[in-house]
Amino acid sequence: MTTRGVLYVHSAPRALCPHVEWAVGGVLGTRVTLDWIRQPASPGTWRSELSWQGQVGTASRLASALRGWHLLRFEVTAEPCATAEGERYSSTPDLGIFHAVTGIHGDILIPEDRLRAALSRADRDGTDLQAEVEKLLGKPWDDELEPFRHAGEGAPVRWLHQVV
Repeated sequence: MTTRGVLYVHSAPRALCPHVEWAVGGVLGTRVTLDWIRQPASPGTWRSELSWQGQVGTASRLASALRGWHLLRFEVTAEPCATAEGERYSSTPDLGIFHAVTGIHGDILIPEDRLRAALSRADRDGTDLQAEVEKLLGKPWDDELEPFRHAGEGAPVRWLHQVV
């Protein structure tokens, strides 16, 4: 079964760009040449995105191939298909990698055992339950990546239409 998704490289030092292309090409089994543009949120870095199609698990393999580079900020998404839920991976130098399962509408699906563990930590350790749930939703990663998500000058623009 195949699925499709998007790789967003939010920021990469120029010297790392060819290595990103090589790693992504290795996962996809084809030569990859990305269109790199400057990342205004972090001068001296570059950004790119790639729509991909592959076997279920490709998003995981892409995230694994890229996670070892400390100076890289990226996200990988995979759409759900008949045999698998969707996925989202987010990675930042400071926070590391975040993984979430997503449903057909893009909502993050949090397994029951992870919610129970968050409740237990909040009760046992006195941690803030809201902060625990925010971690499960990837809020710290969203907060750090948000300035990098906004399109800079010359970035491709995707027009989204609201469906009600």
